[in-house]
Amino acid sequence: MPAGADPTPGPWGGPAPRATARASREAGFTYLIVLFFVAISAAALAAAGEAWQNAAERERERELEFRGAAIARAIDAYRAATPGLEQYPQTLDELLEDRRGQVERHHLRQRYVDPFTGEADWVLEPDPSDPRRFSGVHSRSDHKLLRELTPLMRAVKVASDWRFTAGDYAGDAPVAASAPARTPGGRSASAPTPAFSDSN
Repeated sequence: MPAGADPTPGPWGGPAPRATARASREAGFTYLIVLFFVAISAAALAAAGEAWQNAAERERERELEFRGAAIARAIDAYRAATPGLEQYPQTLDELLEDRRGQVERHHLRQRYVDPFTGEADWVLEPDPSDPRRFSGVHSRSDHKLLRELTPLMRAVKVASDWRFTAGDYAGDAPVAASAPARTPGGRSASAPTPAFSDSN
């Protein structure tokens, strides 16, 4: 007889009721352990999924800030490069290729896509003094943001709340192509074109 077995057989020679009850308890305990580990695994997967989703959302918000600020700085550079009375641009294309002077300037290095819409469909904010021109941009997406304040301490709830206006990001504006330099002989030298490395 195996060690630990109940010596008293059942009515038809099967296991005794006591042994059957013990086996049932052990099976129930094993089932509870399995359920516990399944629940723990599900919770861990859910937490990992939420963390990944939040990380992706924060990355999109960082891209929105980077691209919107680049456009705002380009607007500042365009306005500062205006021959005569300073003016804001009328289209985003004018930031890519400014042909108003003798030297073509590139205030914006590329046509940035809104990370929340997947399109270069920025809303242009009209210049109050000349509605034909624009002094800022914002996203047209109403996607809810994780952050509640911009670096400029302005409240935001959705992507379209975040405004990128000329003057707000001028402190670290990249230098646009300079005007033609004069050589010792008095002739104009070609202005250098700024080198940009696209990180996107």
